[in-house]
Amino acid sequence: MFQSIIRLFFPEVCAGCHSLLLSGEKVICTACLHELPLTLHHLYPENEAFKKFYGKIPIGFVVTYAYFQKTGIVQKMIHSLKYEGNEAVGTLFGHWISKDLKTITEIDTINQIVPVPLHSRKLRLRGYNQVAKFGMALSENLQIPYNDSILKRKIYSKTQTKKDLLHRTEINKQNIFEAEYSLSHHNQHFLLIDDVLTTGSTLEACCRALLHIPGSKVSIACMAMTH
Repeated sequence: MFQSIIRLFFPEVCAGCHSLLLSGEKVICTACLHELPLTLHHLYPENEAFKKFYGKIPIGFVVTYAYFQKTGIVQKMIHSLKYEGNEAVGTLFGHWISKDLKTITEIDTINQIVPVPLHSRKLRLRGYNQVAKFGMALSENLQIPYNDSILKRKIYSKTQTKKDLLHRTEINKQNIFEAEYSLSHHNQHFLLIDDVLTTGSTLEACCRALLHIPGSKVSIACMAMTH
């Protein structure tokens, strides 16, 4: 009853098209749900996302859920997540991609889920890491611990979307990320997570930091991939 009253005065809108959500719909409407441009990466081990890391770093698997297209449904959802505080978007993507990840044999070897970290300054400004709820949903569905303390961002930088390809690639030439680990983290397989896979430079830099841990292995899961 109380929730119905709240929805009457503060109706929820679709994160994809901003239309009013009907009863039973959550985060996005049924129409947008059926229009999501899925990558189906979980069906193809050497998919386009995996190939971004060819010859750069050793990687287990790479899976993203949907294509991120300018002015598209996924772009609007990610914008709502990052800049409008709609963390339910991250939770929803976590539930969705968990179903795909469960079909991958290697998922059984994952020991911890690790988010790409925000610099402490950006975390204070935004108030939350946009992939936190995504990671927590993955942890709940896959029964794998979520660890947001092992990977740290040492250098503050502006949003990746405002940088060109050259400047994004420059990330790998800087020691931006570092892993703070103990003996218990040796020989573990980490699932590194982020919102959108673009050039892969940030994820590559994170992987390099995690791979400093003796015997470690890294795989990647993202909500979306630019297309």
